[in-house]
Amino acid sequence: MSPPSSKDGGSINPGEILEVSEIDGCNMGSFEKLIVVPNRAPRPPRDIAAINESVNDAQHPLFRNHLSWELLSFFIFSLTAPSGKGNHGKNAVAELHFREAPKFYNSINCPAVNPPISAVHVAMTLDAAYLRGSMAAILSVLQHSSCPENIIFHFVASSAADTAANLRRVISKSFPYLQFEIYPFDASAAAGLISTSIRAALDCPLNYARNYLADLLPTSIRKIVYLDSDLVLVDDISKLAATPLPNDVVLAAPEYCNANFTSYFTPTFWSNPSLSLTFANRNPCYFNTGVMVIDLERWRFGDFTTKIVEWMELQKRMRIYELGSLPPFLLVFAGNIAPVDHRWNQHGLGGDNFRGLCRDLHPGPVSLLHWSGKGKPWARLDANRPCPLDALWAPYDLLKPPYILES
Repeated sequence: MSPPSSKDGGSINPGEILEVSEIDGCNMGSFEKLIVVPNRAPRPPRDIAAINESVNDAQHPLFRNHLSWELLSFFIFSLTAPSGKGNHGKNAVAELHFREAPKFYNSINCPAVNPPISAVHVAMTLDAAYLRGSMAAILSVLQHSSCPENIIFHFVASSAADTAANLRRVISKSFPYLQFEIYPFDASAAAGLISTSIRAALDCPLNYARNYLADLLPTSIRKIVYLDSDLVLVDDISKLAATPLPNDVVLAAPEYCNANFTSYFTPTFWSNPSLSLTFANRNPCYFNTGVMVIDLERWRFGDFTTKIVEWMELQKRMRIYELGSLPPFLLVFAGNIAPVDHRWNQHGLGGDNFRGLCRDLHPGPVSLLHWSGKGKPWARLDANRPCPLDALWAPYDLLKPPYILES
């Protein structure tokens, strides 16, 4: 299995989908319509079970085209949601209104929530632009967990005034029973180290907060599952959290060794022996940093934040990569991570980094759907032009329909 290519748009024909274009850098809630061409298509599978029943068909023919117009009626609740264009922080959060999620209870076989070792710790970032995605991700984690009351969320958010307070209010209102904490992240810690990349949204300081999790979270927390905000789980997160980290391995993630690893770095990097020898005696493979299991205790002991920062500092002096926060992770960890089954990151569903075209699933079973890439399901649903797989994200969308707000 290999990650999606960076240029093509999969099996969808040109002109069939709505392209989306970033208007406001970090604010991914802002989109404008470029192409709208209706197209008839077969219905997608009713649920994730239907996908797993057909995983032997590598082509996934049901996902080749768009949802039919008839299916759009199922998602009318999310089609006219505010885009958040030009809004940041407190005001942007205030404009978003979410439904209260149901409470989920532990099964009879769950261990006691105390001692803390029985808890599953999940780390995510929170901001206004991706809040809708984060809410869906949280709901999916709880809904598919056999022990939801044993899950503790650790959210990292901007340290700007009132941001954490407003995010806490929103989370508490939709998940009044949720165990969580919000940790302020000083953007200046990363802002001075960020180099422009191929897509403006990748340059947001909060994208780099994962570099500092070991510093932000309490030292009592040893192991976490890190999740991006543009994904949903359809399996029990405790299975992912139980991924073994043998010997001195710091993190685990699905690896894609068929990917062209050299493409993640510039000719300047590969032509410099002192740099390219970084991967000597390693078998480096691409991995996506949106889903990781991390041993924070080993991270702290090995001072891996400093090692990542050193590569970012070098990037400021000589351009050795193009793609945001991923390359420093590859430089430090590629070839030295524990494997995770590919089912835990069916990534690339947001298309490439330029046009965000529709994608098919990778062959194989599915435990986690990840809309990495430019296209986000909530934006495509709002634009009335969802990709087929966006139908699997929509049931987790907690955004209140406009007609409910008005009534």
